Amino acid sequence: MKRTKWLLSIIGLLALAGVTLFFTLLPGILDSRVNQVAGDAGTDPSAETLALHNTLTITDLHADTALWNRSLLRQGTRGHVDIPRLLTGNVALQMFTTVTKTPQGQNYESNSADSSDVITLLGIAQGWPKATRQSLTARALYQAARVSEAANASKAFTLITSQAQLDALLLARAEGNDIIGGLLGTEGSHALDGQLGNIEQLYNAGFRMMSLQHFFDNRLGGSLHGLTQQGLTSFGEQAVDQMTALGIMIDVAHSSEQVVLDVLARTQAPLIVSHTGFRGHCDSTRNISDDTMSRIAARGGLIGVGFWEGAVCEGSIAAIVEALRYGIDTFGLDHIALGSDWDGGIAAPIDASQLARLTQGLVDAHFSDRDIRAVMGGNAIRFFSQHLPP
Repeated sequence: MKRTKWLLSIIGLLALAGVTLFFTLLPGILDSRVNQVAGDAGTDPSAETLALHNTLTITDLHADTALWNRSLLRQGTRGHVDIPRLLTGNVALQMFTTVTKTPQGQNYESNSADSSDVITLLGIAQGWPKATRQSLTARALYQAARVSEAANASKAFTLITSQAQLDALLLARAEGNDIIGGLLGTEGSHALDGQLGNIEQLYNAGFRMMSLQHFFDNRLGGSLHGLTQQGLTSFGEQAVDQMTALGIMIDVAHSSEQVVLDVLARTQAPLIVSHTGFRGHCDSTRNISDDTMSRIAARGGLIGVGFWEGAVCEGSIAAIVEALRYGIDTFGLDHIALGSDWDGGIAAPIDASQLARLTQGLVDAHFSDRDIRAVMGGNAIRFFSQHLPP
């Protein structure tokens, strides 16, 4: 009997150790594996380029950093973004997007909303609150709270929810203060849990941009990577109407072409494509057609160029630069911005601390100072100044 109890105790300890290892090691291993700094990072910036870079108001439209269980306030060794790295890269404004559901085996061609959800397991492994196991809204709110808590704990980071706060941020930076602004956005409106009332709840929590789809069709309509390629549903139309009424900026990254066209017909508000490439530059199923992108630009939209191979067809600074050039030449300078998709399960040639290498790539490609200032952040700053609530 004593031997049996001893064996049971050992088994129990081993099981506990296994659970501890699961919670402690798995998220970090996964983070390191999927959020890599890899590829051709271009050349070191010259003194002249650094001088130019340090005068830019750099803005990035998409980072999924809040998904991962690492501090925003300390410089990390994993992934792409934290406040120290943003400061080193001279970033003025970073959009933090909340990922609430991702299908197992996600791909650009076809995904079912019914496939196993990777974020459920990741949330459990990272010790997220119990409410997040069933509610996608709770997942978005939890990730938003992590960003808000970092802003409350840091003099170098502030959450931006209005034009007045953005103006204050820009003034503080102009006066020489090292400070970064953060914005909140959703990665797909399945985060609403199918309830229109949750739009206002997310707005009240600080969300100012909402994307409609991610890798699968949802109650609002079809995903670019879903099964149906359908347009807006009745629920989707109601959601777009409410977002527009609240002044929430609508992001159509990952939306089906028909959803994009339906949204353009539904609202006069300009749209954002927060992280993408251009089909005419990179013929990837991740990128919508140039014709649809032209309609977004004609409405005054903002297009964020991604930093990963699936968007720009190579993992290199040169490919990002070529995509930016294509975007300017095809859709107009005023509509092109940065949309890295940092910490979104991608390999990027640079992290946030290395953005001067991208500026050097633009200089080497003979972009004018005006073009560089616009795409590195000027266009995005102007867009947010016009479309954030007062």
